[in-house]
Amino acid sequence: MKTLTLFRHAKSGWDAPVDRDFDRPINARGTKGARLIGKYLAGKGWRFDHVVSSPAVRCTETLDALWEGYGEILHPNWDRRIYLASGATLLDVVQDLPDSVSSVLMCGHNPGLEDLILMLVPDQKGDALRDAVEQKLPTAAVAELQFETDHWADVQNNSARFTRLIRPRDLDPSLGPGMDRPGE
Repeated sequence: MKTLTLFRHAKSGWDAPVDRDFDRPINARGTKGARLIGKYLAGKGWRFDHVVSSPAVRCTETLDALWEGYGEILHPNWDRRIYLASGATLLDVVQDLPDSVSSVLMCGHNPGLEDLILMLVPDQKGDALRDAVEQKLPTAAVAELQFETDHWADVQNNSARFTRLIRPRDLDPSLGPGMDRPGE
């Protein structure tokens, strides 16, 4: 079995003076949300044996805040393909993961992460987790998907079981449901 945890970067600072979108940082609310998610994951015993992330500043800062809450630093593999990727490109990244790892955390961006979840999880009536993502995968949310396979290359559309969705506002109501901008 393989487990893929998708982590949307934390709320970013749209008012930050940067020349490129790639360099946009997270804001104070984003730092708080990512740190809270990290603390939650550690408290519930979530473990990852591989981390892959977009190298965009908002992802690197999100992971820094996550590790503060998690209490352990896991060193990510930076993959430029994840930056603003489509769901199809993200699936390529998943299929390229080494089979020696079973539990992967991927940090990236919307709408690609949302699209990937909707591609991988079968559309079944009454699936509250999938329905929630159809509405929105908010910043700093984590979505856990499981696959009955030993090989990442075998991950295909409609092959995932959606097991958990945690949003910062689930842990602290003051962190949501604020309005996120596209790509934030």
